[in-house]
Order: sequence, then C-alpha cells, then structure tokens
Amino acid sequence: MAALGWLTPRRRSATARSVLAGEASAEAARKSSQELEELAPPDAVEEPDFPVLGDDRAAAFFDLDNTVMQGAALFHFGRGLYKRKFFETRDLAKFAWQQAWFRLAGVEDPEHMQEARDSALSIVKGHRVSELMSIGEEIYDEYMAERIWPGTRALAQAHLDAGQKVWLVTAAPVEIATVIARRLGLTGALGTVAESVDGIYTGKLVGEPLHGPAKAEAVRALASAESLDLSRCAAYSDSHNDIPMLSLVGHPYAINPDSKLRKHARDFDWRLRDYRTARKAAKVGIPAAAGVGAVAGGTAAAIALHRRRR
Repeated sequence: MAALGWLTPRRRSATARSVLAGEASAEAARKSSQELEELAPPDAVEEPDFPVLGDDRAAAFFDLDNTVMQGAALFHFGRGLYKRKFFETRDLAKFAWQQAWFRLAGVEDPEHMQEARDSALSIVKGHRVSELMSIGEEIYDEYMAERIWPGTRALAQAHLDAGQKVWLVTAAPVEIATVIARRLGLTGALGTVAESVDGIYTGKLVGEPLHGPAKAEAVRALASAESLDLSRCAAYSDSHNDIPMLSLVGHPYAINPDSKLRKHARDFDWRLRDYRTARKAAKVGIPAAAGVGAVAGGTAAAIALHRRRR
C-alpha cells in the first residue's frame, strides 16, 4: 500500500508534483469506486436544507485523520504491521510517539509525518499490493472501527442519503483509505499513491504525498472527471493545511478544527462542528438536519459499542 502516510513541509501553491500527485490519486480513486458501486446506499430520505436531494452534480470530500477518525490512520496501520512482525520494537516506539503527539497537539507535524513516510516506504518496499490490502482489512477491525467520529459519519451519511457521492481525501496511502471508505459505505478515496511494478511496491511515490495543495488538485481533477460543480460540493477537514481544498467548494466545513482553521472558518463564515468533547463547539450555520443526524449517529454508535463490549 502505498506508503503509510506522508506529509511534506507546507507550500503556498500547487507545484508540478502536487498536480501529478493529485491526478494520480484521482485516477486511483475512480478505479476503486467502480468496485464499491454495489455497496451504494438505499434510496435517499429528503433533507430540507443541505445537502440537496438528488443533486448529482454535488459531492462531498472528507479529510480522514482527526476529521472522520480519531488519530492518524498511518499510526494505527503501523501498530497492525508491528503485530505482524513487519518491523522492530524500536520502530514501534517511533510510531507510538508520533501518534501521541498527533493526539495531544491535534495537528499534523510535518517532521513527524515525514519520518513516518520514510519508514513506511522502507517497510512496504518489496511487498505485494494485494497483501497490504488484505492486512488493511484486518487492521481496520482491530484499531480503526471504534475510532470513527459518529458525528462526522452522520454528516457523510446525509450526503449519501441525498444521492451524492462521498470521497475520503487523505495523505494516507490510497489503499488504506480505500479500505476505510468501503467499510464506511462511502464512494471511494483519494490518497497518496505509491509506485508499484507488477503489483509490488518499489518504495517510491507517484508525485508527492497528497497533502495541502495536492489535495486540492486531486479534488479538482476528480470533479472534472465526474462533471461535478464544485460550488455545489462540500468539503470537511480539521486542519488549516486543507484550506486550499476547503476553499474550492461552495460548502466548506471545519470539523474538530485546529486553532488556525477555526479562526479562518470564523473569518469566512464557514460552518464549524467539534466532536472532541460533549460540548458543542461554536458553530456557524450548521444545518438542522445535520445536527439531528449527528446526534442519531452518535447514539447508534454508542449503543453498538456498548453491546460489543458486553
């Protein structure tokens, strides 16, 4: 699977490598979505405000880490690979430290993520793509399923119920992201694309990690291929690094936002929602239907979790 999720220092605008990474991710996402169409949700239930029922030129784009899922997919995946003896204890200590930093700081640290990216590339080099995909399914059940934010999941479901496609957009490997998207019943995923030859990872990337401007390029490329109207689309993220992606769409949402994104969202009247505490965050124009859906989703998830633990 492409690497384990790899962030490079922030850039103000898209570079040629950003465009390449975005286009490669969009192509991979469209291929994976064809396999997921059979899992399409049932007939939509009308939403009074947003998303608009039956608007097939609208779609939703969700960041993954700390937006859809608590923590970083990369680090949860690293735990699973360690359990399967892909690397040594000293490497696990690095993953643990990076995950602890991510959870405490609530933001992406380029230095930590760069280290994780380099480690990931060396770990997966020489392994088959199919092998890592199969392991990813197991790791989702072991470490990720119970870390999905119910509120964000409800927002995604509202788009699905309206008949719209929903995509994950993440710096994590596209293979990991595709597994998560499938398990959540989403359309597909845009993620970092690792080079493979004859189904075996080479240890190199196609372009650069899908981060910052590259995410915006991926969304732009996918929207063009899918004939979407970005002014009618929505995007969701926790990080100010995703402001380029959020700025592309007509309905940007700040979910569990870091301080810079929270300020930007308030300055531009973007909608905010915070699921990290029982207290609702200050919000701007949150649709009533989305709020009801978040509560219902959270309640259902809590009941399911309680039953599993009994």
